[in-house]
Amino acid sequence: MQASVAILEDDIALREDILVPQLGTFGFSVEGFGTSSELYRRMLSVPFDLLVLDIGLPDEDGFDVARHLRATSPIGIVTLSGRAANADRVKGLTEAVDAWLVKPVEIDVLAATLHSLARRMQLAVGDDGASDLVGWHLARGSWRLQAPDGRNVLLNLLERSLMTRLLARPGQLVSHADLLAEVAASGEDFDQHRLEMLIHRLRRKVQQRLGESLPLRSVRGRGYVMLAADERQHSG
Repeated sequence: MQASVAILEDDIALREDILVPQLGTFGFSVEGFGTSSELYRRMLSVPFDLLVLDIGLPDEDGFDVARHLRATSPIGIVTLSGRAANADRVKGLTEAVDAWLVKPVEIDVLAATLHSLARRMQLAVGDDGASDLVGWHLARGSWRLQAPDGRNVLLNLLERSLMTRLLARPGQLVSHADLLAEVAASGEDFDQHRLEMLIHRLRRKVQQRLGESLPLRSVRGRGYVMLAADERQHSG
C-alpha cells in the first residue's frame, strides 16, 4: 500500500512543481498545502502517514505544527528547512520531528528518508513493547507510552525507539552504547549529550502530561534502568 504524504510548504513552485510530482514518482500518494490551517482541515478526513514540513510558514511556526501533530496523531514528520543551525536541528529532533533535512535537498534523498521512516514506523507499530514487570508499556498498535493507570503519552520516533529498548529489559541496566545504537537507527548523528537531552525531554513530557515521573533511573557513567514495580517501591 502507498504511503500517503502531506507536503506543508509555502513556496508554491517548490511544492507544486517539484515536491508533489517528483515524490509521486517514488511511489508515494502526495498532497500539498501552503498553510497549516489547510493541512489541519484536510486531516479531518485524510489520515496522512508522513509529513514533509517547512519550518518557516505564513500562519504558524513549523515547530508548533510538529508539536501539535505529535500530540494528536502518529504521523511521521520530516522537516525540510532552510535553517541549517545545529540548535534548530537538535530542537526539532528532540522535541517533535523524526528527521531533519536542509534545503536544498536532492529529491532522491528526501524520498529515501521518507521510505526509511515509513519502514521504521511499520516496525514500531508491529512491536507492542509491553512489559508486565514495570506496568509501563508501549500500547499495542500505536505510538503511545501507557502508564500503569491507563493514561498515555504520544511519542515521536526517537522516543519510541528509546522506550522500546528500555522496556525490553525492565529492571536491568541498558548501556549508553545500546541506547545510542537504538536511536542512531534514525539516521541522525547521536552522542551521549544528545541522548541525555532526549531522555530529559521525555521525562519532562511525561511529568507535564501525566503529573508523575517516568520510573527511569540513571546509573552514572553506565546507562539507564527502567525500574520494575518492586524497585520503585524500595527506592521510594
